[in-house]
Order: sequence, then structure tokens, then C-alpha cells
Amino acid sequence: MKKFMRFLVAGALLCGSLVAKDITKDTLIVGTNAEYPPFEFVDENSKVTGFDMDLVAELAKRAGVKYEILNMSFDGLIPAIKSGKIDMIASGMSATPARKKAIDFTAPYYKVENLYVKRKDDSSLNSKADLQGKRLAAQLGTIQELAIRDIKGAEVSATENVFVAVMSLKNKKIDALCVDSSVGYEYLKKNDDLTAFFKESDGSEGFSIAFDKGKYPELLAKFNAALEEMKKDGSYEKLLEKYNLK
Repeated sequence: MKKFMRFLVAGALLCGSLVAKDITKDTLIVGTNAEYPPFEFVDENSKVTGFDMDLVAELAKRAGVKYEILNMSFDGLIPAIKSGKIDMIASGMSATPARKKAIDFTAPYYKVENLYVKRKDDSSLNSKADLQGKRLAAQLGTIQELAIRDIKGAEVSATENVFVAVMSLKNKKIDALCVDSSVGYEYLKKNDDLTAFFKESDGSEGFSIAFDKGKYPELLAKFNAALEEMKKDGSYEKLLEKYNLK
């Protein structure tokens, strides 16, 4: 398993662009957990890349802001934004009512479902009801973790990332895992001994970019406007195609 790394990656900025009025920092720090392909991952050149990173680059360019990427654990993102360590979150984070009490979200840019995955040779799991009393895993701090904690009698493991949960499933340390559907299907493509057997709404508005509560209202509006522009001019559609998310 790859060691977890933290590093900064410079973001793109067009020369001569203006910084939004409510931005007082020269460079915004964007927090992410780069272990969630195809939305964010570390490529062969040790660069944080993915759909979210391309989306942030385009939104920042259109809004006229500089940024850097800080890679960290997913469950550390909200504490980091509340403490001022980071200014934004771009990490496949779902906008839920609970999270919206602490942070501001842009309009959603991608909708997913909770996907439940098992080993293909396990005929005992065919529905969510079959998960009662089973050993289950999900990434720590995600709404998928909350979902499996609501299953009666389940023995829950909250892992640092999805990869650890997948390996635990393959090695029969757990019986099933819950992951967001877009990421789950990516793992299924590479693990033909696993299969999905149930999916459900995750109860959120969808993936959104987050800012600390009330801190960057003008930038939030600029990002929403830029996202709408991208959807109208076709650039958002091209990003979906690039990462096979259509």
C-alpha cells in the first residue's frame, strides 16, 4: 500500500486576473483527499489530479484567484477549514444538512449514490437487509460511514481511504463495503472478484465545493456563476467525458 503523502501542488492562474473582493490572502489553500479516483488521485508523476482538480483549476481561472492544493485525510478536511489551515474543500464532498451547518457549499456539480460492494463468491448478500450483523467498512468521515452505522448489528470499520476498505474486502476481513457509486464503479473495473449488489440515495444534494461558513460569500457566488457558465459553454461536459463520468 502506498504511504499517505502530504504535499502542495501549485494551481493555475491567468496573468493579470483580479482577486475577488472578499479574498484577503494572495493564495487560497484547497484541501483534498487524493485517494478518490477519478475525482482526485495522485498520478505517476506524484501530482494530485482528477476531475475535481480540473474543475477547481477552471473555476479559479474564471473567478480570478490563485490557489494551492493540500492533500490530507478526508476526515480532517472540515476541521482544517474551520481552523483556517485550508480555505476551500474540493474532495468529492457531499453537501448534507449536517455539514451545511458548519460550511458553505457551492451548487452541486455531481450526483452519486451509495453503492454496496461484496465479493462475487459471497451468495449470502443480495440486499441491504442481508447486511444486518455483518462486518462492514466505509471511508472515515463520509456519509457512507454514517449509512452503515445505521445498519442493525453491523460491525463497522471506518478506514482512512477506500483502497484500505477494498483490500479488507478482498482479504475477507470484512463482508461488504459502502462507497459512493462513481468511485465504487472505478474500483470494480480493476477488481473482477468484487461486485455491486445494492445501491441507494446518499441523501445529499450532491458533490460540492466548500468554504468556511460566511467567510467567502463573493467567491462562492463567483464559483457558482463560473460553474453555470461551464455547463452552458460545454466545458463541464468535456470534463465529464475526460474522466468517464457521464
